[in-house]
Amino acid sequence: MRRPSAPRRRRLSLSSREALWAYAFLLIPLGFFLFFRLWPAVQSLRLSFFTWHVDPEQRVFIGLQYYREMLANFVAKGELYKALFRAIYFAPYVTPAAAVAWVWGWMYSVNFGIFNKFLSDWTDLVTSIGLPWLAVDPQPFLTSPKQALVAVAAVVVWQQLGFQVVIFLAGLQGIPRTMLEAAAIDGANGWQRFWGITFPLLNPVIVFSLIISTISTLQMFDQVQNINFTDQGGPLGSTLTIALYMYQQAFQKFRIGYAAAVTVLLFVIIMIVTLVQLKITQRKVEY
Repeated sequence: MRRPSAPRRRRLSLSSREALWAYAFLLIPLGFFLFFRLWPAVQSLRLSFFTWHVDPEQRVFIGLQYYREMLANFVAKGELYKALFRAIYFAPYVTPAAAVAWVWGWMYSVNFGIFNKFLSDWTDLVTSIGLPWLAVDPQPFLTSPKQALVAVAAVVVWQQLGFQVVIFLAGLQGIPRTMLEAAAIDGANGWQRFWGITFPLLNPVIVFSLIISTISTLQMFDQVQNINFTDQGGPLGSTLTIALYMYQQAFQKFRIGYAAAVTVLLFVIIMIVTLVQLKITQRKVEY
């Protein structure tokens, strides 16, 4: 008599197995993120609602008292509005470069971009009031070899401006007020105080800002890659950077060795430019 065959086990499909392995490999970085990033943030939020004591049992829940105290201190010192404005113009710097490029790429769009929409409305307005010579035609922006580089540069300047403002503001606040007051007592006007005291004492900040901006520009990749998906680095290579060129050679043409040589060249260029900038701009400053 033939024995009944055991029921066949249903095997997972290839796509299901790949998904399971993917989730298994993601568990390690996800656990790392939850433990070292998210958990401390949650604990910090929780501690802000309690008075502090080494013994957790003796901590007293006070709700939003610390937040009300902090807000009152900021308002009393006028720091709230300063902090608000600093946060506004510093926000673009901490925004991911890819997200910034996507938004600006949409605004630069020839067909439905906000800039060309404004130019069209402006042209209709000035034409309707009899001033056609003030009309401005819609611009190609990212599709023009002459305008694409300027358009990308405007995005980079806009995103980096907040960082530079904060750095220079910190430098200005670090200049001793006594030196400026002494110069004013000696009869120096505002222009003389600026060139004789403020500008020389800002030299370390200027050097830092110049070097950081130069390195960031030479390494620029996210903006030129994401601002125009259909023609990365174009049109006609007008927005092609060294970093993007290296990426194209390595991951699109698979010339890994050549891309490595480009990386070395980029390192040498950054090193030479940085050393030249330090030699020209750096000088000893004493307060």
